[in-house]
Amino acid sequence: MKRSLSILVLFFIGCGAFAQEYVFNRAPLAPTAFAELPIGAIKADGWLHDQLVRQKDGMTGHLDELYSEVVGADNAWIGGEGDTWERGPYWLDGLVPLAYLLGDEELIAKSRVWTESMLTMTFEDGYFGNRISRKYIEGFQRGKAEDWWPKMVALKILKQYYMATGDERVITVMTNYFRYQLANLPEKPLDYWTFWGEWRGGDNLDMVYWLYNITGDGFLLELGDLIHSQTTPWTAMFWGETNELRVQNSMHTVNLAHGFKEPVIWWQRSHDEKDLNAPKNALKIMRHTFGLPTGLWAGDEQVHFGDPTRGSELCTAVEMMYSLEEMLQATADLQWADHLERVAYNALPTQATDAYDGRQYYQQTNQIACSREWRNFVTQHEDNDNVFGVLNGYPCCSCNMHQGWPKFTQNLWYASEDGGLAAFVYAPSTVTAKVADGVEVSLKQETLYPFEETVKVTVSYPSRKVKKAEFPLYFRIPEWCQNAQVQVNGESVCGAPKAGEAVRIERVWAKGDVVTLTFPMEVRISHWYDGATVVERGPLVYALKMEEKWEKHEFESSYEGKYGPYYWTCVSDTPWNYGFRLKDMTPEKMAENFKVEVRQDAGLYPWNLENAPVTIKAKAVVIKPWKEYNGSTGQIAYYREDGDDTGEEVWIELIPYGCTTLRIAEFPTRL
Repeated sequence: MKRSLSILVLFFIGCGAFAQEYVFNRAPLAPTAFAELPIGAIKADGWLHDQLVRQKDGMTGHLDELYSEVVGADNAWIGGEGDTWERGPYWLDGLVPLAYLLGDEELIAKSRVWTESMLTMTFEDGYFGNRISRKYIEGFQRGKAEDWWPKMVALKILKQYYMATGDERVITVMTNYFRYQLANLPEKPLDYWTFWGEWRGGDNLDMVYWLYNITGDGFLLELGDLIHSQTTPWTAMFWGETNELRVQNSMHTVNLAHGFKEPVIWWQRSHDEKDLNAPKNALKIMRHTFGLPTGLWAGDEQVHFGDPTRGSELCTAVEMMYSLEEMLQATADLQWADHLERVAYNALPTQATDAYDGRQYYQQTNQIACSREWRNFVTQHEDNDNVFGVLNGYPCCSCNMHQGWPKFTQNLWYASEDGGLAAFVYAPSTVTAKVADGVEVSLKQETLYPFEETVKVTVSYPSRKVKKAEFPLYFRIPEWCQNAQVQVNGESVCGAPKAGEAVRIERVWAKGDVVTLTFPMEVRISHWYDGATVVERGPLVYALKMEEKWEKHEFESSYEGKYGPYYWTCVSDTPWNYGFRLKDMTPEKMAENFKVEVRQDAGLYPWNLENAPVTIKAKAVVIKPWKEYNGSTGQIAYYREDGDDTGEEVWIELIPYGCTTLRIAEFPTRL
């Protein structure tokens, strides 16, 4: 909390009028300094806009065609007799924000079929959605229609729809449903139908508090207390009072991503710093148990220690991003912004194809092949967990993957309670929003971040009548950045900004004013599983560049209905058995042995081998006994106190982890 306290103190003086424009916390919830903007206020630019368009043209925009049997016209959420559980809402949780961020009428119309059904399929007792359970059919989830968990996803959809449209029916439906919950949860608690609701109750609690901040209905606080009491005790777990973070196979990996935010959401009501700081303590524990350098953890269905050949599920990435976004907005703690970038810019891009027409169920930190071989995952799914396809592995991720980039875009800018705007996460974008005195301003953020060191923000006003206005702007200085520089129109401001804090610039802003942020990116070394070496620069992890040979295959006819019609494999002939010596990674040797090259012609889409904007040429050594085993890197001591297994010195090329499909990211460490 120390990192955000210095800026929070500034906010609570004489700002009440502006706060009415956006949704800030009501008492007795802890005051919030920042608020989300309406969906549509932030527009992605550059590579990020290209990424959203790829989603539109790929699986996100066409999942009802690619997976029509489950999320097509017969889905029970839109009046059919088919799937009634989480998969349809999962898809909409990404489709709705994508449609309105792009302003795409076709996607909006497609999403409105679902939101209209949710708003009109209501009952006198307050329940909404299908409540008819039907007999089991393989490949469908048609039972337990009244389970609390899928409704939690639907509530997130309705919130986003409201943020895009202001449709007041959302407030009515959610109010009635929450009264239904208050009446029924005592006899039918969150784990009554399935255990998922108990583990993921933080999502429910989050939506209750959002509605409370709009309506002020007191019963919502009572409901929140009840939901928290029935939810997995995440605070106790994160403080080590129970052993789940130290014991393998103790919980489902995605449940941990959902639960990560719950202590912070509850802290808004409890005001207990033990809740507020619980996720930070969880990360300290996990750094030495489950943790991965991507900001996630090892979890191929169940969590386990962070061996870089174990899997990490795609759902974990997008749900952890959402948790971090909610925590950042609620607390202004900039640690969560740094962590959000770490997940978004490393784990997320590598787990979908460039055209967004396929995805990978599990990724490996050290991944030398995407092939149908028997890997050491908790689940196998006929050996197809780490190939790319539409439904391979398990189809939950096919539906849930879509929220990642749209919600990330929605969290690039916040309104501040003192009438300004804040950028705590960086990507090319333009925001148009009201600031102090109701003036509408546009801020255009031009950058190739996270690859380059400079972010340029240009001020303009949509109204020709407005030439200037006074308001504050906030910018995060990343925790990894030393010697950051902040300039306005070429002149330095803010002195020497501190890493991990935010700078506040209040002035009269004229049309054409430019803020230039410079974040020097030094190559850094960290050590992970068994002392393995990881190379970092800025928010990015760097991994061995391996050439890729992609091939499309058809699934066997017996698997087609379960896993989809096709999948892609990716293999390589590039040698990968390299390590680093400690003597080559001393501070005095880093510049000599890790040489950074930045391309100026990377193109609009940076997230692949061909377009990787940055290369680090690094001095390494061959690790002679390190061999392939069943499509993965074989067993090796990642740390040894001698170099008896090393061969010749070599220079290898590292590129951003998010640009790779095949890679070594955790290298053996030798003397």
